[in-house]
Amino acid sequence: MATLTAAAVLLSACSSSNSDKNAAGNGAASSNPAASSENPSGGKDEITLYTIQSTKPGFQEWLKEAEEKSGVKINWVAAPTDSDTRQQKVSTILSSGDSSVDILEVNDEMATSFKNANWLEPLQNTVLTEDVYSQLPKGYMEDMLTSTKGDVIGVPSYSGYLGLWVDQKKLDEAGMTSIETEEDFVKFMKAATKDGQYGYGGSWEKTYVFNEIATFVNLFGGDYFDWTNEGSRKAIQFMYDMANTWKVTPVDQIADKYEQMNQKFIDGKYAMVFMWGTGTDYEQAGRYGKDQIHMINMPQFAKRSIFTDSWSFVLNSSSKNKEAATKFLKYAASVDGELDGWKYFGKYPARADAAGNEAVSGDIKEVYTQIQQTSEVRGRPMLPQTMEFISEMGTLFQNYIQDKITLDEFCTKAQAAVERYK
Repeated sequence: MATLTAAAVLLSACSSSNSDKNAAGNGAASSNPAASSENPSGGKDEITLYTIQSTKPGFQEWLKEAEEKSGVKINWVAAPTDSDTRQQKVSTILSSGDSSVDILEVNDEMATSFKNANWLEPLQNTVLTEDVYSQLPKGYMEDMLTSTKGDVIGVPSYSGYLGLWVDQKKLDEAGMTSIETEEDFVKFMKAATKDGQYGYGGSWEKTYVFNEIATFVNLFGGDYFDWTNEGSRKAIQFMYDMANTWKVTPVDQIADKYEQMNQKFIDGKYAMVFMWGTGTDYEQAGRYGKDQIHMINMPQFAKRSIFTDSWSFVLNSSSKNKEAATKFLKYAASVDGELDGWKYFGKYPARADAAGNEAVSGDIKEVYTQIQQTSEVRGRPMLPQTMEFISEMGTLFQNYIQDKITLDEFCTKAQAAVERYK
């Protein structure tokens, strides 16, 4: 519990802006008289949902539609906003066998911590049957929502990509129309680095850089858990060269989190970054658009690969209302359920067929669709002691970037960390 609690505090920082956007909750009980742990659901077609969405505009409308389409009465409990408190409460509910909550919404960090603990009901034979599962991002489902026994324990409610964002004005100045390959990526970085501006900007603080290291490892066809893999070594060497050989990104960004990185990108200091979500920060700053900052498809190095995150619905193994809970989960996993998430909360559907529906529209749809069709979509490589692992890898990376250790030393120490936390 101490490990989970400590991890939750910092892991919230490593999650996507899209996750943060969708993770609101006021920590208070619902106005619904049945919505508290003291008033558990008791009817045959009645459940209690532990939700992060209750303070969002559209929640009541979504709730009404979810009840109508699932045929289940939904009582609800508002999850706390604070990630530490939220994970502690979810841990307590599940580990104690508390049956007052049937369905819970969990993020990737909680899914990683809980999926092998036998606290969550397997869904592959009841909800995530082949016709449904085939529409979901296979890599993400295997990485984040599948236990070591092969049980699938969650229904993802959206896809939020860690995509490549470019400043179109700088791309035009470089005389380029796209970034399709590793060679294009390097060419653009070098062309855009001038007058105190850099071709690439990162969030290289030790608990954040994990996302970028893992992204480059995947692009080079490596394995984040195998630092003898040549693709993994190429990825970390590439990041070193960006900062030290080509000098197309600043070493001092090892202090930067997403807030600092995004502000510098908005201010024109960077030409491209990897960032989560659908561009809310850029839109609010008046810098979002096809002629300004926008997301593009992932370039192909050894392959095209991208991370997605999500909040997922899971079924408490101690639930006494599993039949009703299964009805709700079938709705949540359906095309209608995913489209309702888009309609009421702006969540981009995880199901490919739902994402392709004409009801899903906007600037982001074109690139999200292209990504779904061309890129391997993965969940981030996490281990049960996630924060300890992330922090140690971040520290090793910073030491390597600052020439305190060699590439061979980094890889040896990184592999030792994998084995220790696995």
